[in-house]
Amino acid sequence: MEQVNPTRMELLAKRAQIALAQQGRDLLQEKRDALWRELMKTADVVMRESSEVEAVSSQARHALAQAEALDGREVVHAAGFAAGRQVSIEVTSVNVMGVHVPRIERKPLVRSNVQRGYSLASTSARIDAAAARFEEELELIVELAASEMRLRRLAEEIRKTTTRVNALDLILLPRLEGQRVYIERALDEREREDTFRLKRVKAALARKRDVG
Repeated sequence: MEQVNPTRMELLAKRAQIALAQQGRDLLQEKRDALWRELMKTADVVMRESSEVEAVSSQARHALAQAEALDGREVVHAAGFAAGRQVSIEVTSVNVMGVHVPRIERKPLVRSNVQRGYSLASTSARIDAAAARFEEELELIVELAASEMRLRRLAEEIRKTTTRVNALDLILLPRLEGQRVYIERALDEREREDTFRLKRVKAALARKRDVG
């Protein structure tokens, strides 16, 4: 144990430190519980979005296979080349329980047939359907990526918060409690010694009065 001055002022200081550490631990535990709730909600979102991506991906590949089989691979590839574009995505952040988690802002990625840039006269409804499915898949993948990033940030913050709670619970508070107990015992021992000396002084004075 580190050197502690066993005085009443030091005892009051240790009690105040213990109360402050307990309050900090309780607040961190509340934060961790709230983060866990948010994590579970986000995990549900990730699972749902993953299922949606898987379903739409299957539909997109089926639609592409149909278009290539009936319209020809060259026609489909030419339409895909004409419909190519850059996707603009802006990543911002939102504060969740003190944690900055990503939020993706984007324009809708699913376009109408006339917005895709290929000739409607030389393409079929099958190509339109395949293009729509792949654009829908891309939109869902972007949303899933944001949710997964959010999940990772929340998990990391829970880990950090748990480390701080454990440091208070397992290191700081036991040390402060040990110091408090040491000071209280030292003060009790000093009080017993003072009481014993006072009794001896009183007894000596009483004997002097009796002799006198």
